[in-house]
Amino acid sequence: MVPSRRVIARPQLSDEVAARLREQIMDGRVRPGEYLRLERLAAEFGISVTPVREALQSLRSQGFVHLEPRRGFVVAPLSRQDVADLFWVQAGIAAELAARAADAITTGVLRELTGIQEALRRAVADGRTDLVEEHNHAFHRSINLAAGSAKLAWSLSSVARYVPRGLYGRLPDWPRTALQDHEAVLQALTRADPDQAAAAMRAHITRAGELLIVHLERRGLWNGSR
Repeated sequence: MVPSRRVIARPQLSDEVAARLREQIMDGRVRPGEYLRLERLAAEFGISVTPVREALQSLRSQGFVHLEPRRGFVVAPLSRQDVADLFWVQAGIAAELAARAADAITTGVLRELTGIQEALRRAVADGRTDLVEEHNHAFHRSINLAAGSAKLAWSLSSVARYVPRGLYGRLPDWPRTALQDHEAVLQALTRADPDQAAAAMRAHITRAGELLIVHLERRGLWNGSR
């Protein structure tokens, strides 16, 4: 359901609201067909109606909600294929960035990635999913920067925002899977092998999507439907 009451600080208030609602939709806490009432959301977030309306209009343009005449905003259907498609796009872009990074990798970047991977390993062992998320983000960011393709990295970030970072920590098998997948990516980068780097990164992102689909199935989002 909607988040507990708290005041969200500016700037970009409507973007923050949209991100929180998008996270709840992608996590299955707000279900397809559920109406999102402006006044109720404003009260829950502790804000005025205007940024809530702006957030819902943004989510409408992204296909997460529909606007029904005289009835309001309603959460759009979200199928397994929808989730798979989001990760398919991410996987393709991330794979290309990994390949480009492999062609341009330096010893400094490899040293940085190795340090991040070790920190990730400790976070997984300690059960610190918050740190796992942080180190996972740093690992990918370093690779994307090493690729030297700003516009492509921007395209990836635009797609990746549909699955908020905090969501991965709620997938039981994701931390150890991410650790193993990162090792394969790091090995390919160490060998400066663009094909293997791309393949390892594609498999990594695709697996994350599969884990999210399983998570949503366990939450009963589809109840046997496609």
